[in-house]
This record gives sequence, C-alpha cells and structure tokens, in this order.
Amino acid sequence: MSGVSSLGRTLKDVFSRFLSAPSADKAAVEELVRGIQRSLLMADVKVELVQKLSERIRQRAFSEKLPPGVSRKDNIAKIVYEELTALLGEKPAKFSTAGKKPYVIMLLGIQGTGKTTTAAKLANYLKVEGYKVGVVCADTYRPAAFQQLKQLLEPRQIPVYGEPSNNDPVKIAANGLQFFKQQNTEVVIIDTAGRHRQQESLMEEMKSLEKTLKPDENILVIDGTIGQQAGIHAAAFHKATPVGSIIITKLDTSAKGGGALTAVAETGAAIKFIGVGEAVEDFQPFNPAAYIASLLGMPDIESIVEKVKLAEMATDEERMKAMLSGKFTLEDMVNQVSSLTKLGPLRKILSKLPLPGVDGLSDEQLEEAEKRIKKWTAIIKSMTPEERAEPGIIDGSRIRRISRGAGVLERDVKELLKSYQTSRKMLKDRKLRHLLKTRGFE
Repeated sequence: MSGVSSLGRTLKDVFSRFLSAPSADKAAVEELVRGIQRSLLMADVKVELVQKLSERIRQRAFSEKLPPGVSRKDNIAKIVYEELTALLGEKPAKFSTAGKKPYVIMLLGIQGTGKTTTAAKLANYLKVEGYKVGVVCADTYRPAAFQQLKQLLEPRQIPVYGEPSNNDPVKIAANGLQFFKQQNTEVVIIDTAGRHRQQESLMEEMKSLEKTLKPDENILVIDGTIGQQAGIHAAAFHKATPVGSIIITKLDTSAKGGGALTAVAETGAAIKFIGVGEAVEDFQPFNPAAYIASLLGMPDIESIVEKVKLAEMATDEERMKAMLSGKFTLEDMVNQVSSLTKLGPLRKILSKLPLPGVDGLSDEQLEEAEKRIKKWTAIIKSMTPEERAEPGIIDGSRIRRISRGAGVLERDVKELLKSYQTSRKMLKDRKLRHLLKTRGFE
C-alpha cells in the first residue's frame, strides 16, 4: 500500500525497535506501548481509544499462553496488529452494483475536501475494474469543476456530462443521468457542490438531489487532515442524507489521518476507499488489515498472524486427541477442561465424538453442559496433585473436602468421578477407537 502518512513512519520506527530488541520482556513491551501511544496521539486519535488499546495490548501480551513453536515476539506482533485493526473496523467494505444498471453514486462533502478530484479517481478506479462509467458535474458554485473533470477524465476515455450555463444542479443531475442511461452506462457518478454542515440552503439542495435522483449510494468524501472532526462531519451529513459509505482523502500528507479514520469508524460508517496521493491513480479500496500492515512496515504480518492461529488450532487438536485417547488423568484435565467452557470449542469437540444424538443437541443442552464443565473445573482445582493423578484414592471424606473447596455439592464431585471413569472405560472399546480414528484421532 502506497502513500503511508507520518503515522506510518512513526509506527514503523516503534515496531521496528521492538522487533530488533533482544527479548520481548515487560520493559520491551512497555516501550512498544508507549511508542504506539505517541504515534496515535500525534495522529489525532482520541485519548480514550489510545488508553483502551494500550491496556488491551499490555493485558494480552503476557496473559495469553504461547502455542508451541510461537515466539512471544510473534504473538505480541499478532496482538498489536489485531488491536490496531479493530480500531478501524476489521473487514474491508466491498464495492458492488448488485446488478443494478445504471448504479448511481452521489458524492457529498464540504468545501476543500478534494471531492471533484475524488470523483475522477473513483471513476478511473471503476473503469479499471471493468465498469462502463460516466460522471455528471452538478457543481454550479465552482465554474472550474466541469473543466477540471474533463481535464482529468477525457484522456482516460471517461465521459463527463455538464451544463455550464445552467444554475440548477437538480436539473443538471437529472439530465446527466438520463444521458448516461441512453449510453448504457453501468455506473454514474454525480459530483455535487461542496457544502458545510451548517449551510442550511446547501444541505437542502443535497436533500432535493437525493429525492430526485434516488441514488443507489451516497458516498461522503472527507479530508483526512481534519482528524477527529471527521466523525462530526460524517454524523451531520448522515443525519441530512443517509450516507452509505465514506472516502477519506489526503492520507498521504495528513498527520491526522489516524484521527480521521478512527473518528469515522466510530460512527459505524463504512470507509470504502482512501486517497493516498495527488495522481488520479493514487486511490484504492480501504482494507483495514492491509492498511495496518503497511503502517507497521510489515507486509508479511498477516502470515505471522496466520502462523500463530494455526499453532493455536494445532494445540487444540492435540488436546482433543489426548482427551479422547483414554490416557489422560484428572490432572491433565486441569489444563484441558478450560478449552471446553466456550460454546464454540464445545460444539467442535462434540462434533468429533461418534456418539448418537450429538448432532441433535439443543442450545439449552449445550448451555447445561457448559455449566457442568465449569463446575468440574472448580472441582479439579480443589483436588490435591495426588488426587488428580490417582482419582481412585478419593473417598467420602475427600469428596466432602473437595466439594466445600469448590463451592459445589458432593453429588457434583461424585458425578465428575463417575463420568471420568465411564469415559476411560468407553474409550478402551476397540470399535469406538476405530470410529475415533475415522474422525481424525489416533
């Protein structure tokens, strides 16, 4: 990704220092967090967001268990990447006409955002993507707008419609739309006049355009240099005319680009494209994950994330194999049973078990099973190491002591011991072992 701003330069430096440090100890992580804080605050990201992000990185850095073969540095790199990506909305917004022809886009924005240039950039991008595109200049307040669009787009064989002598933007837009319909155009972009959220007359004009044209998508163009104010503008325009998505411009030069991105992301609006330079080609879809990878100066960061996730999955599979092999003890279960307390892993493990009725378990039954597992976790933790290794020594007096320590009934302890013994006996059955093997367990 090209055109990374000053935010990218500072984050790259901070991240590079961390990766080159001799170890990922607490001092190195704290230096990393402080560097990220400085970078984000300089980029005009809200203090509250920066504080929350910092705490999540600190908390996760040393509380998460490292999967086998994964270094702490790689795991922390994954954590930083995930937390920064979450700030901007994790999934990229995709452009689609949904089969509509023509698909009508109306561009909105305040004066000075680079909206007309953005109209040309969007048109060029969509043409390169294979769409037949036309642009309507409905800006009657800035005479140079029509000429600017023609200058930018005619060399690229993208037609521009305008009526320089007409002062009615609604009529111009309607005429332009009709013209491009006759040309069998697939996407029509309407460039409107720049306006301010406090200019009532222009906001009313925008509403009239929306009512007459019934565009398929209103895209708000926001200047990346305004930082946190971007969120205020996004909210104001959305109140006047529903905003479908957002384009943020000037991210290549903006020291406040991070503030604009996070402020808009907080509104819940989808950032669909970003402008990263002055040329018409300096325009691209906004992919939060790729953008963060670029800011960190690590285009391969996603491969590191995938490596850690695969290691985590492999660890889970090893745990399941051990549990289903009949060789595990109650002491093993101290570490293993915690993976069963979430609905996702529980469903996954139950789907592996070749037992009748498993696939038909209801949500209520699974919820009850989760509660039971949580009780069992507390029971096991109340046992001595000797009891976990040799559950056969647990008699009535030990059951009473364990139940009091775990805060459960004696019958809960007995139920665990009975289930454990039944499972061991069941897993020794040859037919069951064969079925387990067909499900991927040796």
